[in-house]
Amino acid sequence: MFGTGRILGLAVALACGAATSQAPEFAQQYRQRLNGALHELRLVVSAFDADATRNNLTRERAIVVYEEAGSDFLRDRATSVRVAIGRLGDLERQSAAFDEASPVLRPLIVARSPDGPLLQGALDDYEPAVPLTLHGFIWTGIGVLFGFSVIWLLGLLFRRKKHYPAHNLRV
Repeated sequence: MFGTGRILGLAVALACGAATSQAPEFAQQYRQRLNGALHELRLVVSAFDADATRNNLTRERAIVVYEEAGSDFLRDRATSVRVAIGRLGDLERQSAAFDEASPVLRPLIVARSPDGPLLQGALDDYEPAVPLTLHGFIWTGIGVLFGFSVIWLLGLLFRRKKHYPAHNLRV
């Protein structure tokens, strides 16, 4: 009834569908970590800004004071503050992209420019979920189509050509 090739094709397509069905859930878990990181970075930067303001300094001038200090520790702190402020900006842009994107496109937001520590944390703690949303079903369908396409292309590459016996045709 079904040949080995068709069974293999169906298995690959279903495996691809199962894998891609997890993209929306992974994006959701990444987004939750993103929002937590944003909250914490905003607290850190706000505290730095408040300290600078109390000392009649702008944020930039306070960083320069650290950089010009004779202490390696304070110069390192200046670098840390600059990194934190830059990362906060990057995460805010990514959060805005999540807010603007439809749920079906959110996995692409993660794929486009993930934050390394957030991505690693999401991967470490990821728990698969059954896709019961429309965007989950769309990603499942994409995976199934991808799997069928891969098997079809491999079938084209490895298909045996049929050899027909030469006939002596007399005209």
